[in-house]
Amino acid sequence: MKGRLADRYAHWLVANSRLVVVVLLVSTAVVAAGAAVGETEDAGIGEFEVDSPETDAGDYVDERYETDDRIVTQLVVREEGGDVLTRESLLDGLRLQADARADESIEATLADDAFLGLENLVATAAVFEDRAADADGPPDESEPTLQEGIGALEERSDEEVEELLETLLDPESDAPGGGQGADSGEDPTAFLPSSYEPGSTQAESRLTFVFQVDDGGEDEEPQAAHDAQVDLEALFEQRFDDGFVFGQGISDAASASAVGDSFAIITPVALVLVLSVLAITYRDVVDVLVGLFGIAVVMAWLAGLMGWFEIPMSQLLIAVPFLLIGLSIDYSLHVVMRYREARAGVLDEDESVADGNAARTDGGPGTTDDAGASPRSVRRGIRAGMALGLGGVVLALAAATFSTGVGFLSNVVSPLPAIRDFAILSAGGIFATFVAFGVLVPALKVEVDGLLENRFGRNRAKRPFGVTPGPVNRALSSGVALARRAPLGVVVVAFLLATAGAYGATTIDTEFNEADFLPQDAPEWAQSLPGPLAPETYTIADDAEYLAANFQDRGEGSRAEILIRGDVTDPALFEAIEDARTDGTDRDTIDVDAEGRAAIEGPLSVARELAAEDDAVREALEERDANGDGVPNQDLAGLYDVMFDADAERAATAIERADDGSYESVRLTLSVRGDASAQSVAEDVRAVAASIESSAGVTAVATGGPVQTAVIQDALLETLVQAFAVTLAVILVFLTALYWLRHGALTLGAITLAPVVAALAWLLGAMALLDLPFNSETAVITSLAIGLGVDYSIHVGERFVDERARRESLEAALTATVTGTGGALLGSAATTAAGFGVLALALAPPLQRFGLVTGLAIVFAFLACLTVLPCLLVVRERLLERLA
Repeated sequence: MKGRLADRYAHWLVANSRLVVVVLLVSTAVVAAGAAVGETEDAGIGEFEVDSPETDAGDYVDERYETDDRIVTQLVVREEGGDVLTRESLLDGLRLQADARADESIEATLADDAFLGLENLVATAAVFEDRAADADGPPDESEPTLQEGIGALEERSDEEVEELLETLLDPESDAPGGGQGADSGEDPTAFLPSSYEPGSTQAESRLTFVFQVDDGGEDEEPQAAHDAQVDLEALFEQRFDDGFVFGQGISDAASASAVGDSFAIITPVALVLVLSVLAITYRDVVDVLVGLFGIAVVMAWLAGLMGWFEIPMSQLLIAVPFLLIGLSIDYSLHVVMRYREARAGVLDEDESVADGNAARTDGGPGTTDDAGASPRSVRRGIRAGMALGLGGVVLALAAATFSTGVGFLSNVVSPLPAIRDFAILSAGGIFATFVAFGVLVPALKVEVDGLLENRFGRNRAKRPFGVTPGPVNRALSSGVALARRAPLGVVVVAFLLATAGAYGATTIDTEFNEADFLPQDAPEWAQSLPGPLAPETYTIADDAEYLAANFQDRGEGSRAEILIRGDVTDPALFEAIEDARTDGTDRDTIDVDAEGRAAIEGPLSVARELAAEDDAVREALEERDANGDGVPNQDLAGLYDVMFDADAERAATAIERADDGSYESVRLTLSVRGDASAQSVAEDVRAVAASIESSAGVTAVATGGPVQTAVIQDALLETLVQAFAVTLAVILVFLTALYWLRHGALTLGAITLAPVVAALAWLLGAMALLDLPFNSETAVITSLAIGLGVDYSIHVGERFVDERARRESLEAALTATVTGTGGALLGSAATTAAGFGVLALALAPPLQRFGLVTGLAIVFAFLACLTVLPCLLVVRERLLERLA
């Protein structure tokens, strides 16, 4: 029945090839129109939101607390072995700020109090000192302008500026500061590195914050602010020889540039490799072009499906086009090589030789020495060759399509929208691949070959790859010899390697770190490339590490929060918070201040800031500090009342007051390392929350950007692992049913899937050895191992079953399978592994990881299918013989 169904389909297609081509091209145009008609947007991490105490607490904070929505850019002035606190360096910092104010594009994005740095504090102190000296009565206490600050420092000598610095940096000093209307009471040492010696007037680096506003929509990127950061970087480089500007716009620009540089370097290499492999495999330009056209059709369907289904682009979907390209190359090679085998007479046809003889007249010349057929083989024409070849492979293509498509589609029930989109797009793209290479390409090849042979007299009968004698055939045949001589040994070795890989998977890093996405500087060989190919110098990753290691930065991902609810007026709360700050516990991801205390801000720090400028708050603090340790231990509600009376807006950044005047919650803000993984930050912040919760009898929940990122990424990774497990289970059920119904073989489904599982285990073990993380990014890439592995395995299994039914000996069936289908698999695997594996040379770490993991996945899938699977088939055959 199988033969009749496949043959009827193949004969119908070649008989109506022109109609099929026209209908499929029209259908492709209709589907591809979805790319223009539908609306798709990029989906950020919010697309993966999950319900959890951390995300609920984050929503609560966003709704109830005053938050600073300004965009933070950070300037680091650095002079290794030198001093950045000199009069001239401080003046250069102020002049840079003036330059930025003079630039219309930068000025348009700056907040009212845009700059906050040590140079601003020094300049403000100098202006107040001058005003006090010149005033006959009370001095002017209005905020100094930037130009006043510059003028005050220019009038001072180096020694006078150093004296001013010494006073300002004295821990006991009450010198005025705050920097042009910025937060008063700002600790001057907060702008100095962790290596700074208290009281010194010298430092190798200093930090300045630039605050920007975002005039874009809620869900839009603040592009104007990001562009201004790049412009500010150019001004910075004109003023300072060493140092850097750090912000999201800078990192985005560096990443985009690194991707561009990567593709400039990689594209020629990838093209040479891919075209070389395709040329060796096909040995025919026309077939290469037909295959590339089929890939273009698949990509058009993919873009159209995204539009019609309004699927937003997300990090999960990056693997889909690469999966489809890999499948497309594989499908194309199988169709073309089986067609060549049929024309060369390598395949036997169940029907009469007369039918084959008649076929020789349907498409022009059908015999040539180039076909590589034996003298006794049946030479066939174009249409008969395609009918026989496609009839022999189309059910394998359909089985691979259905099993992988249904396997991925089974995840459409996932609670995460992004997983559902991934399932739908993967299944739709896999179906499109079958349409392109199981329908369109065979019909198109019949027409193209017929035109070239009949009108131009070009012989289109080509030798199949791997079947005819040669080095490839010998290499493939060696696998047959191994399977025949020591099949059990190969299976045992594969099992041991898979076990080792599974063990390695238990030790693999599953953390998600934003710093891992920052581009690295090019290696020496890339820097030596000629002009247009020479990449830029990338220091963004080093800059991020330096910033996190030396300063309490305020950029994106450097702030975590703790939401405290319950009796927040209990005096034990402040004691618990202070104990958490000063308990000396080593929490690597939480910054510390100059005195070694955890950098935690909350109601007490706000109260101290207000006390520096409001006598009522200062008196309230002193009255409630019964033991003189600086921590209020009575009547916190009264203290809160005084704070709200003094400055309700600032008090509301740390304390939630209800409409009836009661106090519902407080918020702590923790400064964390921006280059640490989200999971490590979450662990440390949860530890602080647990300490406060146990000491004060309140509910403390860790939240904030890094913590919520950790929760979401962990949930996403868990869901992905579950999704792939479901995919494998569904494929196993389908293959088991397929082989049972068609061949009465209950075990063939599991045997066919076993190499895929082995390849996955090998891949995870290799990732552990190479220190590659297994997170939501790389987990998606491993879907290629499933998709391509199942495809490869089904082709080998189907070919073996067919050959075993036709041939007398097991060895003959294995040889025909491995050299025939194996040749197509070798060409497919070599092409995709070369094309994608070369991405490992990229400058952008995501591309490096993608290329490395993809290349490994393809190689392992190929090796497992041509070593493990034949050996399993041999072991099965021998067991059946013994049981017979």
